[in-house]
Amino acid sequence: MIVTVGDVAAGGHCVARVDGEVYFVRHALPGERVRIEITDRKKRFAFADAVEVLDASPDRVTPPCPWAGPGKCGGCDFQHAAPEAQRRLKAKVLFDQLTRIGGIDPALLDGVEVEALPGGPLEWRTRMQYAVDEDGRPGLRRHKSHDLVHIDWCRIASERIRESDVLDRNWDGMGAVGVVHADDDELSVYTQLRRTARPHHKSGPRLLHQTVGDTVFEIGFDAFWQVHPAAAPTFLETALDFLQPREGESAWDLYAGAGLFATGLAPAVGDTGRVVAVENAPAARTAANLAAFKNAGALDGDVAAIIPDLGSVDLVVLDPPRAGAGPEVVVALGEARPRAICYVACDAGALARDASDLAIEGYELKRLRAFDAFPMTQHFETVALFEPVD
Repeated sequence: MIVTVGDVAAGGHCVARVDGEVYFVRHALPGERVRIEITDRKKRFAFADAVEVLDASPDRVTPPCPWAGPGKCGGCDFQHAAPEAQRRLKAKVLFDQLTRIGGIDPALLDGVEVEALPGGPLEWRTRMQYAVDEDGRPGLRRHKSHDLVHIDWCRIASERIRESDVLDRNWDGMGAVGVVHADDDELSVYTQLRRTARPHHKSGPRLLHQTVGDTVFEIGFDAFWQVHPAAAPTFLETALDFLQPREGESAWDLYAGAGLFATGLAPAVGDTGRVVAVENAPAARTAANLAAFKNAGALDGDVAAIIPDLGSVDLVVLDPPRAGAGPEVVVALGEARPRAICYVACDAGALARDASDLAIEGYELKRLRAFDAFPMTQHFETVALFEPVD
């Protein structure tokens, strides 16, 4: 059918309404008139692809990747939109999620924007994982599908990854193959079997090095690190600006990963202060990365299980997984009563849910910045400051 597309929604879709029915449409832009094909029908709504553009938005561009579009690679959601338009779409999603789910006063979010990071919208991704088909050929999956699209190289992957031979080799018997490009310009390659999620190191260094400021982080090849080269230093700078750490204060770095925020907080609170990082992934090597800081240490385990026993605290940074921190952690934060909480979120909906729970605990949103750490995709990163209600 032919529809006129309305506003953007979370998940890389725009919304169209026809005769009381709701369609979440990919590959379209607000205001466009497009022909759609239904890809999945639910009880109250349906998902669709825009397969023909009849009246195009002025924000529409030719995708830089030949594998972007309906029925092709599902990795990028917005290659058909100009980069500045992508950021406006993401800002609208952030505004809607925080106001509708989080209960945030819209006036507090007036003028909210998603800021570009240095480097441009292509060749930024320093970690890639490709699925492998039954013939051993690597590729990327179609949207919400197990079908693979075989590509020559991914346009958002870093130049160093593009130069690797991962896509040219046969990986028979594997379920996936990944390649990591670290700051020392080394490449590490790993594989995963079809029935297990545990990666197996294949080539390159097992330990990689990432540098932020004067700190060099050593992490396992399979450890978490921000995939955009400018993301980690930008998020650290923003968190310290929001929190304004003081000499002698105590701080927690929750879901600490390699300990990025702890290494920034430790010198800021000084010798009389104390920083505790909590992380449960051994490959992150959190304790090793904090060894140079006498006033910082790491605990290995689940955040929700550990922090109720840590007592009170002055400052908290948390960078939870996509699902968010959840009510149990938020309640524990409320009981610890920090003077400031800096929440780093990769999912606006999860941030909104946790913001709603933080309000119950007596915390309100004070400052917020969002960054386009994943150009060409629907994803972005948000850094939010919460403080106790006066």
